Amino acid sequence: MYASDEEIARIGRGFLDRSLPREDWTHAAHFAAALWLMRHRPDIDLPGAMPGLIRAFNEAKGGVNSDTTGYHETITQASLRAARPFLAVNAPEVPLFRIVAALLGTELGNPNWLLEYWSRDRLMSVAARREWGEPDRKALPF
Repeated sequence: MYASDEEIARIGRGFLDRSLPREDWTHAAHFAAALWLMRHRPDIDLPGAMPGLIRAFNEAKGGVNSDTTGYHETITQASLRAARPFLAVNAPEVPLFRIVAALLGTELGNPNWLLEYWSRDRLMSVAARREWGEPDRKALPF
């Protein structure tokens, strides 16, 4: 998917400054940006800051954050919880693009991975979009 840390940095920086093209904000890019932020911006409390960052990015690209589209709290927080262990088990000198590739090579690479843990109705509910909702199928492994 990504061949260099420069590509990952472009995504992370582009997300932060909202210059990343909307079409580049893919499932893979969400994880790439999260891992880049975890490694290169430890000053940012991602669970607390990511909601505002994603909402601002969406709005900058003409998107709407509502009860049916845009920012989704449960998906965001679950994805951050899923990504963090991939960074933690690798030494700081391991290229980030390799860590992103490893993550995307697991079930997390499938945009529907959350449906193993949440029923579609619960995950897509307004409540889960607005605030963290615990899985109703099985507990997250991380």
